[in-house]
Amino acid sequence: MTALWRNREFNLLWTGQCFSDLGDAIAQFALPLLVLMLTGSPVQAGIVGTVAKVAGLASRLPVGVLVDRVNRRWALLGADAARLLSGITFVALILSGHAGLPVIIAVAVVDAVAGSVFFTTERAALSSIVPKEQLPAAVARNEARGYGVTLAGPPLGGLLFGIGHALPFIGNTISYLASMIGVALIRRPLQRSRAETPDGYTTALAEGVRYVARQPFLRAVLLIAAPLNFAINGVIFTVVVSLQQTGTAPAVIGLTETVIAVGGLTGAFFAPLLQRRLRMATLTRMICTAATLLLLLSAVLMTGLAAAAPVAVILFLAPACNAAIFGHLAATTPDRLQGRVLSVIFLAANSAAAAAPLLAGLLVTHAGSTIAVLVFAASVAVSAVTAAVSPGLRQETRTPTDNKAIR
Repeated sequence: MTALWRNREFNLLWTGQCFSDLGDAIAQFALPLLVLMLTGSPVQAGIVGTVAKVAGLASRLPVGVLVDRVNRRWALLGADAARLLSGITFVALILSGHAGLPVIIAVAVVDAVAGSVFFTTERAALSSIVPKEQLPAAVARNEARGYGVTLAGPPLGGLLFGIGHALPFIGNTISYLASMIGVALIRRPLQRSRAETPDGYTTALAEGVRYVARQPFLRAVLLIAAPLNFAINGVIFTVVVSLQQTGTAPAVIGLTETVIAVGGLTGAFFAPLLQRRLRMATLTRMICTAATLLLLLSAVLMTGLAAAAPVAVILFLAPACNAAIFGHLAATTPDRLQGRVLSVIFLAANSAAAAAPLLAGLLVTHAGSTIAVLVFAASVAVSAVTAAVSPGLRQETRTPTDNKAIR
């Protein structure tokens, strides 16, 4: 078996996405700055971010059906092409002085929906280009990529925006071109053989939902991931708001996300070692239990930047857990259902997290930051109990045998 770092197709896809993710991180940091510069309204800057998140979540289920019905290579290229065209148009409008709020919202929605298509397709195609035994390591490398661009993107976005307001978006546009080149160079097929006549949309979507509902392992993942993601997003927002209320310098507040991202990036490098030493069920129970205890510690440390340290430790464990879970999911889910299963998992796991900042803001305002963190710790405790008692984590299913690949 070829080592993962010598897997040509995986490395082409991964490298192209490094550029694309970095471009996204740069643009996502610069976009609110552009809105503030044009409108002077923090509310309108928030509206852009909220609309983009809602669009991304709303597209999850349709995207899952799409990914399982079309040629995945063309889905990846189409998503990048849409973002490339949107980016070129946006840059031209910025340079000409015609980039108003409606244009910015439209670009943000296109990026969110196309990004959902690419992300789901990339995950669904993983089992076609990576051997089953290497899927957890491949997911861990994707995790490392995500945390790495989280560290590098905001500083670069701020630097480029300071030089020229269009530069972050020019860089993002170029990154989509790099991603398209990487995908175009992939030789191996990105999906297995399928039925000639695909089911209708409703029937296809219902099949994916039923598959998730009938699998004890996937049900356990949903019941564990949703409260955990909700709590982590809520606590990060609570820490930032709490530091702001105490008059902490913006530069110091910015360090919170750096500290947290470093925890996740470090964990991604150690993920293969943890996976070799610990079973998936053990890893999952460990992160849930540790997260509950660490968030209680964070509640005690809410008076300073140290409150971010427990969250960084939680994210140190997260990549190994995610790699084990999604590696197992990729290896055991039939290829024809990969997109739909992933879309159901991502939607269920991230929908509650989208509401976490709003709840955190309300709790901090009316009850204080310590109570807010305790509420989120209680949410994680639900995940810990589920992980402790659920037999679904121990379930092993047979790997699908639909291995005939097509282009």
